[in-house]
Amino acid sequence: MITGVNHVTLVVSDLARSLAFWQGRLGLTLRAQSQGMAYLEGGTLWLCLEHGTPSLREDDSHIALSCTPEDYHTLCARLAEAPVWKVNCSEGASLYILDPDGHKLELHLGDLASRLAQYRATPPQDLTLY
Repeated sequence: MITGVNHVTLVVSDLARSLAFWQGRLGLTLRAQSQGMAYLEGGTLWLCLEHGTPSLREDDSHIALSCTPEDYHTLCARLAEAPVWKVNCSEGASLYILDPDGHKLELHLGDLASRLAQYRATPPQDLTLY
């Protein structure tokens, strides 16, 4: 049985630049580093940055990151120069940005319970809730 996300690995073209983004702007803690990779931690997130050549898909695949409501505006300000890839049209405050290699990220206030509550209050036509 799946109990949660174990870790996320992102291939990055410039490890130092990616560390500046993930550590400097998003506030993750560097836990280990070699010439070709780095391990960072943020809450329960274990992120591996691995040097290589990223190849990205043109779809809605992304990583959503949680933060406290108190930190949301601070993080949004730190990320103001990051490219936006989507405008939020769902429940909860969200900022959809790209990291330096174009990986799609979402900074989201909310959780599955709040999303399902929104759907129960205003159910989309083609959605079945269980």
